[in-house]
Amino acid sequence: MTVILPVHTRLVGGRLFVYDLSRPPATTGPLSPDAVFDLSGEDGRIEGLTVTRDLGRAVYTTTDAVRCVDRDGREVWRLEFGPRPEQGLVNARASCEFSLDERLVWIYRPDGMAMRGNGLDRWLVVDTVTGDVRADVELQSVGHGAEHFPEPDGVHMLLDVGEGQDGSRVFRGRLTGAGIELTDYPWEDRVVVSLAPDGRHVMTVHHEQEDVTFHTWPDGAEVVRIPLAAFGHEWGDAMVEWAGGYLDPDIAVVTVVGEDEETEEEWHRHHLVDVRTGEIRGVLDAPTRDSYDLEPLGDGSFLRTDDEGRPWRHQPGA
Repeated sequence: MTVILPVHTRLVGGRLFVYDLSRPPATTGPLSPDAVFDLSGEDGRIEGLTVTRDLGRAVYTTTDAVRCVDRDGREVWRLEFGPRPEQGLVNARASCEFSLDERLVWIYRPDGMAMRGNGLDRWLVVDTVTGDVRADVELQSVGHGAEHFPEPDGVHMLLDVGEGQDGSRVFRGRLTGAGIELTDYPWEDRVVVSLAPDGRHVMTVHHEQEDVTFHTWPDGAEVVRIPLAAFGHEWGDAMVEWAGGYLDPDIAVVTVVGEDEETEEEWHRHHLVDVRTGEIRGVLDAPTRDSYDLEPLGDGSFLRTDDEGRPWRHQPGA
């Protein structure tokens, strides 16, 4: 199976550093950016962003618009979200993601929190070249933000909408001649963490962070559920974090976090788990600055950050 690796991005001081992960380094070590976009004109308003694999275009969302720019910072197109009340959009972020073939951009708009329309969120599909809206659909959610997961079939997009204390909503969409064909999953208590490289499984963590579960996809059937106690902890003393993901199609990284009772210092560990059996294979020996500072890439490698803030890619067996 060929794993299509994502383009890795880091936004620092208005400059977007882009790393092409399709060209793996010869050895484990820090990565150098393959492209840099100057987005300083947005003054920290960027909420979500995505970059084409040829590093030619970046699309990003702000509170009120989505914008596409080229490598020189020239605007290719802009899509305004429309007016909103001044008190709207408290703790909510729009997000965007290219389809696998990069012909489309999927855009999540937290219209519920923005008090736009009738108070529900919207999901849009936009033409990558022109910025024209191909379709949009109303979601039965009022979210603070959402994460997109492009599916390997090149057709479907998976969306996890976080509704804060109310949990999450999970949707699957595809563009048809009639609009967006939408599947709404009844998973208000599960947060999607990762989609398997082959698209046949998903990893979710309970909203209360008491277990991690692996499901077949797209039917959502449970394959194995691993409670927090299997990692040697009780809920209240530790939690399963909404982090980690598939190291490869068969092994996932499950992150457990907690706090030392004596020192009150927070700790985190990245456990290796067989997604087919639920067997815990040990702890990944990789220092990370926090529980989210590890990005499994699906091909056996992963990213972390070094002490100087540089992304490091660790190769299998390195």
